[in-house]
Amino acid sequence: MTQSYTTIKFTIIEDVATITLSRPEAANAMNPVMARELNLAAIECEEHQSLRVVLINAEGKLFCAGGDISEFAAAGKQVGALIREMAGDLHLAISRLTRLKAPVIAAIQGTAAGAGFSLAIAADISIASDTAKFTMAYTNGGLSPDGSSTYFLPQENWRPPGTGADAHESNPHRPRSGGLGRHQPSGAGGDPRPDRSTTTYRPFRQGPTLAYRRGESRLLNDSFNNGLETQMELETRAIADCAMTQGWARGPACVLRKTPSEISSRE
Repeated sequence: MTQSYTTIKFTIIEDVATITLSRPEAANAMNPVMARELNLAAIECEEHQSLRVVLINAEGKLFCAGGDISEFAAAGKQVGALIREMAGDLHLAISRLTRLKAPVIAAIQGTAAGAGFSLAIAADISIASDTAKFTMAYTNGGLSPDGSSTYFLPQENWRPPGTGADAHESNPHRPRSGGLGRHQPSGAGGDPRPDRSTTTYRPFRQGPTLAYRRGESRLLNDSFNNGLETQMELETRAIADCAMTQGWARGPACVLRKTPSEISSRE
């Protein structure tokens, strides 16, 4: 099987497959074409019986800035259907890559956000540069997580080998012990009880409530009871539902002010 690709580069040389995200001008953001092509590349990997390893990397300064918000916004009222199709292809790709006999290695440079973060943690091994940054990013756009992140992230105290000492700390969604997400010292100014203006709780009052509830709470809590494919289907339903809410309508307006070149220039 030989496919023609436009958003990724795919090669198999001897027993090594390489999948390269190839939209550097768009910060390698995930669009429906890339999700579909990742699935096709995963199928080719499955068909290559002598494969020994799969390497996932990316062109440019960033690994992947997440979903292509501009395409979501352009879809208008059809955004739910677009996201269901795109997440479906991405999840098929991840399911196939996860269940390959050959190990999957992700090489991360720059930012791995949203779907890029999901690809990184779904790999068997992630090797990151000392400037790599990892962030879920979904709720910044009013969406809940997808790409298997709510399955793999709670399973282990994930930390990519090869990162700088602050890489784990830069991920605000790293696994937590119990429900404690922030420590506040006792004594003067240390009372954790909020008033209505506290900055600790303001983001939850002003942010995308459905995304917080579906992604940050329910999906993560339920992940220990579900298999990978079941969890990814629940992720698809949740992110599509979030895309139809007012929280989504507020989120892209902020994100779209930043062009891919502006994102890259800050790396």
